[in-house]
Amino acid sequence: MILKNKTTLLIGMMAMLILFSSSCKKDFFDLEDRNGMDSRIWDNEGSIQFLLNDTYDVTMPDFPYEITADNVIYASDEDKFSSSESIMRKAIGVNGVLTANDVKFIATKYQGNKGDNRYFDIARCNVALKEIPKGTLSQSSKNKLRGQFFALRAITYFQLVRLYGGVPLVLEPQDPDNLTLTGRSKASACFQVIVNDLDSAINLLNGVTWVDATERGKFTRQAAAALKARVLLYWASPQFNPTNNPAHPFDQSRWQKAYEVNKEAYDICKAAGASLMPNYADIFLKEGTANPEAIIVRSYSAKLSKRGQNVEQKSRPTEEGGNASAFTPTLQLVNAYTMKDGVPVGQASSFTYDPVVFWVNRDPRLDATIAYNGSQWKLSGLATRKQWCYNGGITEASPQGFYLKKFCDPDLAKGSVINANDFGGNGLDWVELRFAEVIMNYAECANEIGNLQEAKDLIKQIRIRAGIQAGTKNYGLDLATSKELMRDLIMNERMVEFSFEGKRSFDLRRTRRYHLLSGQMQTIQWTVKTAALKTELEAVGTNGIRFRENINVNDRTTFDKYFTATNVNQGPNGFGILDTYYFFALPSTFMNSSPLLDQTIGWDGGTFDPL
Repeated sequence: MILKNKTTLLIGMMAMLILFSSSCKKDFFDLEDRNGMDSRIWDNEGSIQFLLNDTYDVTMPDFPYEITADNVIYASDEDKFSSSESIMRKAIGVNGVLTANDVKFIATKYQGNKGDNRYFDIARCNVALKEIPKGTLSQSSKNKLRGQFFALRAITYFQLVRLYGGVPLVLEPQDPDNLTLTGRSKASACFQVIVNDLDSAINLLNGVTWVDATERGKFTRQAAAALKARVLLYWASPQFNPTNNPAHPFDQSRWQKAYEVNKEAYDICKAAGASLMPNYADIFLKEGTANPEAIIVRSYSAKLSKRGQNVEQKSRPTEEGGNASAFTPTLQLVNAYTMKDGVPVGQASSFTYDPVVFWVNRDPRLDATIAYNGSQWKLSGLATRKQWCYNGGITEASPQGFYLKKFCDPDLAKGSVINANDFGGNGLDWVELRFAEVIMNYAECANEIGNLQEAKDLIKQIRIRAGIQAGTKNYGLDLATSKELMRDLIMNERMVEFSFEGKRSFDLRRTRRYHLLSGQMQTIQWTVKTAALKTELEAVGTNGIRFRENINVNDRTTFDKYFTATNVNQGPNGFGILDTYYFFALPSTFMNSSPLLDQTIGWDGGTFDPL
């Protein structure tokens, strides 16, 4: 997505276009006057690409927790971090209640840097979409450029609507001398604009291909189709299509439309070469043409300035150069993994469940995703390395109960973990939408219109790739004998398949299950039973290897001899999510930008129905 060899003149002209003044306080939708701009910039693909690169940078979703102000939108039961970060703990109810200014995703400032203001991001798209047709570029060049801007505007509006409900629709560049102020639009109008933009992107990007090495991450026709399918899944889901709201009667036809569009997206993606990666553990490790599952991607690099991320440091244990400050799996997530035959823990399975060595005989995705006490976890290129999580261990002073493997490069050296001074870290791409989600979205829609067997056949693809065995219950799918049971199975499958991929909190909100979370968020504390056993575990043999490295943690008798696992509650309270959290309040920074904005119902002074 980075175009090189731009002339100084073009850089200067485009900088004038995209640097929206932070001193401009008239309205969030107010841009500097462009009447003095040199129209030649729209005749040069390189200059437009400069604007497009910048627009990708500010609009494309990235790894959770890369923008601190956005942390709250990822709060859920999968990550222990949700119970410790100040605003996230309010969002899941373990301590405190959200205020109107706690969710500032829509805007924090009157300027256009990454994460500052989504309407400045939209403004970039609006300018390009209006001005590109006036230039002298070939029609094919105009199409591929405008197709991307349509997709970027759509993804920005979608991110806003799924958090706030109806938001202002600004679809034209704003002239500060002749502002068109607007209030919040209906959710239906917002979704229609998003779908229209994606239809335009699908049409304009038809036949467009990109060079992987230099253009990875640009929108394609299949990416726009998959995003449209996700959008209509949301429109049909209970968040926007409740079953018990007389003011907004349930509309079954939305599920039928979503089904048709999701089936089409599945077919388009398959025709374009999309497929599931053979190895689940490789989804974030393989990039470009080596990863046919990745459909919408934000490209990162450890070697290019301003293109890094710090997810490795936030995931790794301290002994391997990280700080494990986020991405810390909960016991709730661990318990969501089925047995190896797809049967939930506690039900009759072809495999034996042991609550002491609970990782044995489980869905292989558990071992691929989560490190537990004594588990094999290659880091810094050490293939035989094990992760020890017990208190008082000699290598990890303050161990987590569980660690996340998913976003860690097993071959990255300990000294290269931190992204500092614009370089370092693992440089792994963020996969915002992958083919597995296309399959699961399609399956969910099929189930909701009564196609239970079709839904099972689709989920079977996911489970087979995961390494789940058929067993006696058809990969566990025979247990879903109704739409309701299949709905629950799909939700659990999404929690496991997409763990820490920014999906869980939105799935809970989309299905209106957020407030149904119950009990305490928990992790595990591992303890060695006696001081003598701890000494035995850490004793170094004549070969220089500690005794613990050779014990079989999968053997119940051996593990039980040395360790005790204690469930630990996170926070003073259990989950306490309020119904009002399905649509957040607009923060005062944004509310104060226009007299026409109304606050969301359920929040202080709220009169606007988010639906």
